[in-house]
Amino acid sequence: MPDEPLTGPERDTDDGSRFTSERIRSALPWWAVSNTSDVAKVVAITATAGPRQVITRPILVINQHAAGELAPRRLARVNFLEAALPHRLGGSFRALIAASSLNQFGDGMLLAAGPLLLASLTRDPFLIALAPVLQRLPILLLGLGVGAYIDRVNRQRLVIIVDLTRAAVLMCMGALVATGTMTIGLVLALISLLGVAEAFADVAGQTLLPSTVPAEHIGVAQPRMMATYVGGNQLFGPPVGAFLFAVGAAWPFVANAVCFAAGAALISRMTVRHVTEETRSSAALRHDVVEGLRWLAGNGPVRTLVLTVTLFNITYGATASVTVVWASQRLGLDEVGFGLLTSAGAVGGVVAILTFGAVTRRVSYATLMRAALVTETLVHMTCALTTTPLVAYVAMFAFGVEAFLWGTTSMTVRQALTPHHLLGRVGSVTMMGVYLGLVVGGMLGGVIARQFGITAVYWCAVAGNFPLLVVIWRQLGHLAQAGEPHRDDSDER
Repeated sequence: MPDEPLTGPERDTDDGSRFTSERIRSALPWWAVSNTSDVAKVVAITATAGPRQVITRPILVINQHAAGELAPRRLARVNFLEAALPHRLGGSFRALIAASSLNQFGDGMLLAAGPLLLASLTRDPFLIALAPVLQRLPILLLGLGVGAYIDRVNRQRLVIIVDLTRAAVLMCMGALVATGTMTIGLVLALISLLGVAEAFADVAGQTLLPSTVPAEHIGVAQPRMMATYVGGNQLFGPPVGAFLFAVGAAWPFVANAVCFAAGAALISRMTVRHVTEETRSSAALRHDVVEGLRWLAGNGPVRTLVLTVTLFNITYGATASVTVVWASQRLGLDEVGFGLLTSAGAVGGVVAILTFGAVTRRVSYATLMRAALVTETLVHMTCALTTTPLVAYVAMFAFGVEAFLWGTTSMTVRQALTPHHLLGRVGSVTMMGVYLGLVVGGMLGGVIARQFGITAVYWCAVAGNFPLLVVIWRQLGHLAQAGEPHRDDSDER
């Protein structure tokens, strides 16, 4: 985009005089200059659309009379930082996304190291399968109460406490593994504790973004938060966790503990607006739960979104439960080939991250949400039909793109439509829907595969998704329109 002419008090005066160094430095973000000489080479034009508006588009202008040009490397570094972490999102958001990156990376390591540890302690498939159930069970059993409690307390403080608790549990796991005293019973017990902590951390953590970033910029911030999940949890964390486990079985758990502790330290540095202070409400916790459910039942757009998330996770959970068998029987893939399927999905997520800004400048959230669900249905159909690995890799790539687009748009819309004091309760119900769908879908997938074969699972997913799409097609348009964040020229990244 060509530089815009300087107007107003920021333009040069008629006699050719320039800004003073003090005026220029005060207009620039902290990372734009590193010494006084650079100040004389850069002018930032600040749009002031409201009291929350900060620098939205730094325009770099080389002073014709300066001793030299701004170093190309420094300029590239400035542009990269602004593209990755726009200054208008604020310093607290930088702390939040750094903490999220560490936590997601740690969770990714645990995704690989956890099953490896279980397999080293027992060959009983029931006990190995029991671990993820125990990890997900707390949010299903405690979700409503967790959400109501989160809406009563200081959410930032709660996230810090829970992250430090998770760090302590993981450090204990590492110590037990290192000393050779770990047993399968202890692993399952510690995983259950992690599940309880995660129930609080995941729901409370989701409330920090709308408490940190102005509402008009949530659409810019949310995809960056989702990027930490794709990069840390799916792409980089698992292989690092597996490598560390091979080096020493205790190391991935110790490293995960360090990630959570560092994440808690970063969260403590945030300035969170509108944090709900701890109160001694005379009303019972059950009253808060009922209040949240009533609001959700009476809010058509958010209710539709929660139901959609739950039902589509049933069909996804069914197919995910048999993916490894499908890859082996239908595609003839070995362990490496199956790993490449997962990698293809992660690569799709990365591509979605890199193109999200450009796509949302041209395509509405309603279109994106509809396209995502249609793509998921077509991926299930492709998996039912194909026996060719290359086609399967393409399908998993498309699913990775779809998962990022749906996850980002749906969470952005939900947070935009939910009152701040209900974020915990609505978030917990949504997460309960996700896990309930995965658990129910996983059980259905196993039963269908045993009775009718692997491909029947994918055809059932198609048959389940198609009528849902027909029913919610129009509602998705109203939902996205109600919750889509305002877009302006500052949201170009």
